[in-house]
Amino acid sequence: MDTTNNIIIIDLEATCWNGKIPPGQTNEIIEIGICLLDTQTGEVTKNKGILVKPERSEVSPFCTELTTITQDLLDREGISFVEACEIVRTEYQGHQLTWASYGQYDLNMMKKQCKFRDIEYPLSQNHINVKDLFQKTRGLRKKVGMKGALNILDIPLEGTHHRGVDDAKNIAKILQWSLIKEKMTNR
Repeated sequence: MDTTNNIIIIDLEATCWNGKIPPGQTNEIIEIGICLLDTQTGEVTKNKGILVKPERSEVSPFCTELTTITQDLLDREGISFVEACEIVRTEYQGHQLTWASYGQYDLNMMKKQCKFRDIEYPLSQNHINVKDLFQKTRGLRKKVGMKGALNILDIPLEGTHHRGVDDAKNIAKILQWSLIKEKMTNR
């Protein structure tokens, strides 16, 4: 894998509730949406949704409504967070490549869950906050969400919003636009 032009895009989905977190439960990652962006060609490859079984919470009806992910789906197809991190580390060279997410949430959540579980962080320290980059390169006064950025760029939202597997691809498109715009501005 050519590491010079590739950036990993990650979008996490986590357990969530409409209101207070129920006693004894906590926000946990339930999907790692991931893909590779070749910044030279704009090609998006290795797009995957890694489903993760929560260990200290259950998927609420609100969470299912938002993400389409059910507890039953995770029970059948989910893997442990440790196994998911190993996929990020080995299949995507997460510790070597720059990675990007839309905002700071994904970075904070990955670090928090790795620390809590006492497992090695699978990503490099080189992180691009696409939300900040887009605001800067587009010259916006306020930050916008991923869907808003796609609307501004007149790029249709692909797949299901709030599914990591789909949102990772959508974020890759915003990042590619931002990188091209930034390169043109810095000439």
